[in-house]
Amino acid sequence: MKEMKMPTSTSYHDYLISSLKDPEHAAAYIEVMLELEEEKEPLPSELLRAALKNLVDARVQTNNLSEEAKQHHEKLEKVLLETKGAEIYGLVELLDALGFRIAIAPK
Repeated sequence: MKEMKMPTSTSYHDYLISSLKDPEHAAAYIEVMLELEEEKEPLPSELLRAALKNLVDARVQTNNLSEEAKQHHEKLEKVLLETKGAEIYGLVELLDALGFRIAIAPK
């Protein structure tokens, strides 16, 4: 992953969105969010929802968000709101118990 320095003249959110334009950085960012299932505040699903929104925002800024991706994001957003990510974090926990972890990588 590339070393990125945070500029002092912009907000952290602007820096984050800018850094998520790099597919490798974005993949690492989502991996971290999936590993936070043990955190209690905020809820892991809220962190995952925010992370996915940040990825979508980064793609919007580069005009690189397909209509299909937008629809999938909206659908997943609804699921995460309803279930709080139980299925996703259940999968992560099962894989962990089996000695595996999810790895996210750019295509």
